[in-house]
Amino acid sequence: MKKINEICDVLNGYAFKSKHYVDSGIRVIRIANVQNGYISDENPCFYPNSSIDDIEKYILKENDLLISLTGNVGRVALLNKEYLPAALNQRVACIRIKDSGVNMKYLFYYLNQRKFIDECIKASKGVAQLNLSTKWLENYQLNIPLIEEQERIVAKIEELFSDLDNAVETLNATKAQLAVYRQSVLKEAFDIDRFPKVKMENIVDDIKIGPFGTMLHKEDYIVGGVPVINPQHIKCQRINPSKKVTISEQKAHELSSYCLQKNDIIMGRRGEMGRTAPISSIEDGWICGTGSIIFRLKPEFDALFYSKILSSPNIIAYLEKSATGTTMKNLNEKIVKHIPVPVITREKQLELTSFLEDRLSICENIEKTVDSVLQQASAMRQSILKQAFEGRLL
Repeated sequence: MKKINEICDVLNGYAFKSKHYVDSGIRVIRIANVQNGYISDENPCFYPNSSIDDIEKYILKENDLLISLTGNVGRVALLNKEYLPAALNQRVACIRIKDSGVNMKYLFYYLNQRKFIDECIKASKGVAQLNLSTKWLENYQLNIPLIEEQERIVAKIEELFSDLDNAVETLNATKAQLAVYRQSVLKEAFDIDRFPKVKMENIVDDIKIGPFGTMLHKEDYIVGGVPVINPQHIKCQRINPSKKVTISEQKAHELSSYCLQKNDIIMGRRGEMGRTAPISSIEDGWICGTGSIIFRLKPEFDALFYSKILSSPNIIAYLEKSATGTTMKNLNEKIVKHIPVPVITREKQLELTSFLEDRLSICENIEKTVDSVLQQASAMRQSILKQAFEGRLL
């Protein structure tokens, strides 16, 4: 057993000033970049190359191990050459091997065990946000066998991880194929060029945008009241209400003109286009939120069917083209009442809905199985690491 500071140098980061960031130069590695087992390069930040002499002690090297010290503490990533030149930001620690008898990947895999993350969390201080001390990190003890044994352990881990990666790649490819299949099914079922078309305003009794912000304030929300449905609550043709985004019966009565009724369709009018859901007897009486729109269909039109129409590829393309706003797409009443929709008999609506339910339910079941196996693959990685460092893998 050896302490980390016996085999490594542990370095603290520097508080780089965001006002000095530039478009390219020395990459600043922040906490957000350090994920479990890898560096995320989303939204990279850079410091000027001209400042390299001033920040020399914070310049990172290839194969440095980086660890998050604040928030999600204990995440360990390996810095690859592709991210250099790079510098260490505050609240990220660098673990740099100084002992030739330690294999870098052995240490990397050792510190990626769930056990290590749990011990980091336990050793951290803070309530709102955890903070891990580098002093604790320096004194953390780990098992360091002979270099030959380390190399054998690493080789076995990577052999098993390679098999696991291949399986995960196949599963992700399956998910991608299912997504393509789903779109093709929707396109086939809702190819509106096959049917006579009218504007959305011709098949509804009313179109209503949710209440203005002045009608619904932050202090109106309670826990466990009448759900208010905003775009984030609409997913995959279903409504997933939040217990925290609800209002009292009295407030719901005041907003009764925005009350959802059975056979309505609710649509998100901000951000991602095409988020819709039919209203059943379960959601009857809930409130349309500020970011949503109600379509009150005429009796001869089925909400389940036309909800799928409004989330089909053709309609999404229309909405994205017509929506206003640059930072966030927005729909208004004028845009949505002109959505081109097919006029289909009630009998044909039910027939197409049944066809879709059969096809898409197969997709959903396969996706659930794939997601379950992907979760198992993640657990299996931890099982492999646990066995490796308990001497049960070789």
